[in-house]
Amino acid sequence: MSPAHGIQSAAWLLVVLPALSAALLLLLGKRADKWGHLLGALVPVALFIYTVALFFSIKSESGEGRVRDLHLFSWIAVGGFKVDVGFLLDPLSLTFALLITGVGSLIHIYSIGYMAHDEGRRRFFGYLNLFIAAMLLLVLGDNFLSLYVGWEGVGLASYLLIAYYYNRDSAATAAKKAFIANRVGDVGLSIAIMLMFAYLGTTSFQGVFAGVGGLPHGVVTAIALMLLLGACGKSGQFPLQTWLPDAMEGPTPVSALIHAATMVTAGVYLIARSAPIFDLTGAGRTVVTIVGAITLLYGCVCAFGQDDLKKVLAYSTVSQIGYMFLAVGLGKGVYAIGILHLLGHGFFKAALFLSAGSVMHAMNDRIDMRRFGGLVRIMPITYGVFLCGYLAIIGFPLATGYFTKDKIIEAALDKGGTSGWVLGLAALLGAGLTAFYMTRALLMTFHGQRRWEDDVHPHEAPATMTVPMIVLGFLSLVGGFVLTFGGGLQNWLAPVVGKPEEAGVHTISTPVLTALTLVVVAGGAAGAWLVFGRNPVPVTQPAGSFVTVAARRNLYADAFNESVLMRPGQWLVRGLVFFDNKGVDGAVNTVAAGLGGGSGRLRRLQTGFVRSYALSMLAGTAAVLAVLLAVRFS
Repeated sequence: MSPAHGIQSAAWLLVVLPALSAALLLLLGKRADKWGHLLGALVPVALFIYTVALFFSIKSESGEGRVRDLHLFSWIAVGGFKVDVGFLLDPLSLTFALLITGVGSLIHIYSIGYMAHDEGRRRFFGYLNLFIAAMLLLVLGDNFLSLYVGWEGVGLASYLLIAYYYNRDSAATAAKKAFIANRVGDVGLSIAIMLMFAYLGTTSFQGVFAGVGGLPHGVVTAIALMLLLGACGKSGQFPLQTWLPDAMEGPTPVSALIHAATMVTAGVYLIARSAPIFDLTGAGRTVVTIVGAITLLYGCVCAFGQDDLKKVLAYSTVSQIGYMFLAVGLGKGVYAIGILHLLGHGFFKAALFLSAGSVMHAMNDRIDMRRFGGLVRIMPITYGVFLCGYLAIIGFPLATGYFTKDKIIEAALDKGGTSGWVLGLAALLGAGLTAFYMTRALLMTFHGQRRWEDDVHPHEAPATMTVPMIVLGFLSLVGGFVLTFGGGLQNWLAPVVGKPEEAGVHTISTPVLTALTLVVVAGGAAGAWLVFGRNPVPVTQPAGSFVTVAARRNLYADAFNESVLMRPGQWLVRGLVFFDNKGVDGAVNTVAAGLGGGSGRLRRLQTGFVRSYALSMLAGTAAVLAVLLAVRFS
């Protein structure tokens, strides 16, 4: 066995180690309080080091050698149906594994300082490790059933993390909302897997992708749409997007882990992994692009109506993943661009969330931007990291977003026709809105007059928090250049998602589009400065216009869901309960009461006296004789 194959054969450790660590931290209880957080942080660091070695072992191969299916054991063997548990080590799965373990390690280290005074810190790290194990199983599994197990594991771990402060009604409600919304999406994924089994007799990636070309077009489209429904639930995309902003009720490291590098990107992974299916259905890809375009604009509009810094970033995540859906929905040659933006987003969104956590840590857990201001001089490190993430997300020249988001806008416009213009302009408008709400957040949080209460004493975070922040801030600036240098990432992912198409005649030439995008971004930032930079920020939220109020209330998406889905559901349940109680149970109870009453009356005839029975027999005999005589002489 070559050294490379020896490294690859131990890939099962990527799931087993964090799962084992989570079990120890959760089962040992208070006995692990003193060292549990250290174990919890050490495991993802070790996994990242191993994943780097695994990455280079695969990269050293060429051609088909860069795709290896590592069989572990047989899971289901019923008749001709067989499901093996194995890991697919290829460029796509390793890219995600590097992101999960790399950014996840930094978030774990940050959590040591952030959760230092929390009594449940050991439990928190146990949940984090469980989350990492499930997410790695999701991206490394070599079949849709293994992926589904990791998919559900991520849903469970996210529920536990969002509801970490379970004694708060808001946290418990947010966790239930996330769990239920994800269950809706999971129904779609499960139906897609059932269709694969029904028509192809297999759920392995290799078997499904080899046979899907022979299926009726309607079946292929149905599978693609059901996969999309699952992706929308996990990634917080329209129409299942409302759970994601409420998930901010969990500790800030949870927000960074869920919204930056892991759970919400699982839907993008699912679509990219299922590229051979989506390539066969234009209707499926069109729906993906529509969902992405709607969601990216929805997230932008809602973000600039929020005063909660973490919710601004949460709606920003909704929007940025909309960009990723738009990219992967464009099909061949563009999947890699969606993954490129996903990686860049992992860097700059984690930096932004951890910076927001540092602000909360300094402001006694307050998160209302109207109560901040003037922090730039007191928290220079936090400000610098937030600024790096800000420059990256708005697409400032040479920052990460400049290399990722602009490519998506260009690819959308290059689709051609009316749809290409609509999608491209939606993406371009989203870039301007992103610059507006992010500039607003920067100005309200760090600039202007100090607006905090007297009991707050802002201070810079400890090194355990600032060092991971600085690393992520640095990656936010240089990550895009590194990933795109020489077409590196696109060429690396080519064996899985297809080779990038050679540049032809663009709808709008690249230099002109770049200049246009920068003008739109500058206009958005300037607009925010005119409104929030030149004028004092009121401590009390003003009434605002109809659009502002609608943005604060997430464009009434929750109200719509409550009116159209929840209330009719409640009425239906109440109606069914009434029918069950008064109808089904009523009929059964009526029959039972009739039989009971009748038997009670008949029981009175059983007196126990012989003379009564003899008289009854005589009466019966007389009645029989009377009937016979009547028949005889009639």
